[in-house]
Amino acid sequence: MLTRLKVSGFKNLIDVDVPLGPFTCVAGANGTGKSNLFDAIQFLSALANDTLINAARSVRSEEGRTSDVRDLFHRIGNTDITTKMSFEADMIIPQEGLDDLGQQAKATTTFLRYRVVIAYREDDNLPSSGTLELIEERLGRLKLGDWKEHLKFANKRKEWRDSVLIGRRAAPFISTRTQEGNRVIRLHQDGGSSGRPQAILAKNLPRTVLSTVNALESPTVLLARREMQSWRLLQLESSSLREPDEFTTPPGLGSDGSHLPATLYQLAQSQNSTPLTPKEEQETWIYDRVAARLSELIDDVSAVRIDRDERRELLTLAVKDHSGTVHPARSLSAGTLRFLALSVLELDPKATGLICMEEPENGIHPARIPSILQLLQDIATDVDYPVGPDNPLCQVIVNTYSPSVVQQVPDETLLVAELREMVQDSQRFNGVRLSWLSDTWRTEDLPDVHPVSKGQLLAYLKPTIPRNPLPELKPKKSQRVIERSDIQPLLFDLSEIE
Repeated sequence: MLTRLKVSGFKNLIDVDVPLGPFTCVAGANGTGKSNLFDAIQFLSALANDTLINAARSVRSEEGRTSDVRDLFHRIGNTDITTKMSFEADMIIPQEGLDDLGQQAKATTTFLRYRVVIAYREDDNLPSSGTLELIEERLGRLKLGDWKEHLKFANKRKEWRDSVLIGRRAAPFISTRTQEGNRVIRLHQDGGSSGRPQAILAKNLPRTVLSTVNALESPTVLLARREMQSWRLLQLESSSLREPDEFTTPPGLGSDGSHLPATLYQLAQSQNSTPLTPKEEQETWIYDRVAARLSELIDDVSAVRIDRDERRELLTLAVKDHSGTVHPARSLSAGTLRFLALSVLELDPKATGLICMEEPENGIHPARIPSILQLLQDIATDVDYPVGPDNPLCQVIVNTYSPSVVQQVPDETLLVAELREMVQDSQRFNGVRLSWLSDTWRTEDLPDVHPVSKGQLLAYLKPTIPRNPLPELKPKKSQRVIERSDIQPLLFDLSEIE
C-alpha cells in the first residue's frame, strides 16, 4: 500500500508531495497532468521488475510507449530538460511472500520508505536518446511509533494498524554512499547491521538493486519489491473481457480484464464446502454476490454464471435476465463488463496491491455512478477492520474530470489537479499541483499546503446546483463533496444569481 508519494522532475510533476489513503480520487481538466501521477507510479513499479531503460520505455506516451527516455524528464520549453528525476515512496508491504525461485520470505518490518534518483546521461552508443544512470537508491524503515505522523487516514484504527505494521529494525536495507569518488549502492543483510553489505558501483548498474534481490539474502527487500510490482494500471478492454478462457487458464484478472471467466470460476470453486452446505450451494453463493452487485447497475439481472464447454474445454461468462434469456459476454455492453470485472475483483482475496484506474465512469449511466464509486471503495481495504482474507490490503486510485464523480466521492478522498506557474533557475513553466479540501486528514498531514479553492471546486459542482436546500442529513463518518456545509451556501448563492 502506497501511503505517500513524492515526485520531482518526472514529466510535469515538480516537487509533488501527496499523502494517499485506501481510496483516492484525482480530479482535473484534460492536460493538467493527473495521468502523469499514474505514470510515475507505473514507472516505479517497472523499476522493481526490469532494467532502467525498459522501465522507461514501458511508460505511456502520446504515441503509445516512450521511445526517447528524455521524454520522461521535465521540460522547460522545447529544448531544455532537467537532468534528474527523483521518487520517494512510503509504503506498507506484505508480511510474507515468495521469491522468483519459490522460496518463502518473511519481512522483519513492513513500514518502509524507498527513494530512487535517476539521471539522464549522454551515451556515444545511443546518440539519439542517451541512457539512464542510477544516482541514488535507498530503502529504510519508518518507525512504527510515528504512525500518527504518516498514517493520519488510519487515526483511531488500531486493529487495522496492528494487522499490517510489524518490526523494529533500525539499520537501512539499501543505502548509497561515496567511496573513493564513486557512488556505491549497498545492499545490507536483513538481520541488522551485522554482516558485510554487498557493494555495487552505481555507474555500472543497468537496473535498481531492489529489482535483483531474493528471499535468502534480503526477505524484506524482496517483499518491498513484490509490493511495488503489484502496483498496476487497470485498463479494462471490452475485447479482453469478452474472451472465454481455457480450462487450464490460471485465475487472476489481468490489467486489461483478461481471464475474467477463469477468475470467477476459480473463486466459486475455491469456496470451502461443509457437510451441511454442499459445494454447489457454495459456488452459487459467489455467483449470487456478483449478480447482486451487477443488479445495482442493471435492473434486469437474475443470475451470473460461468458456462463450461466440455467439448472445446472453454469457460464463458454469461448473464441471465428475469425472463430467463441468457446473454453471453460477447453481447454485453462495455460498461456492464467493466462493472462485472470490478465486482469479481472485490471478491478476490488475492487482489492486493495498488490499482490505478482512469475515468471509471466511462460507459456508466450518470444515475449509476454512485454504484461504481461504492464498488471501487469496497475493493480498497477497510480500515475499520483488520486485514485478512475478507479484507485484503488493496488500494484504489482513480482519476476523472466528471462533475458527477467529484460530487459523489467522500470529501476526504478528493485530490484536485491544477496547472500552476512555477519558477526554477529564473525560468517559468507550468507544473501540476495537487491539493485537497480543508478540514480533511490531509490538511493535518501537510498544513502548509493551501486547500483547493472553492472557485475551482465549483467548476465541478455547478452543473447540478440544487434549486432548493438539501434536507438535513444524519451525521456519518464521511460526507459527499456536495454535502459539505461550507459548499452548500455557495451553491445556493450561485443559483440565485443565475
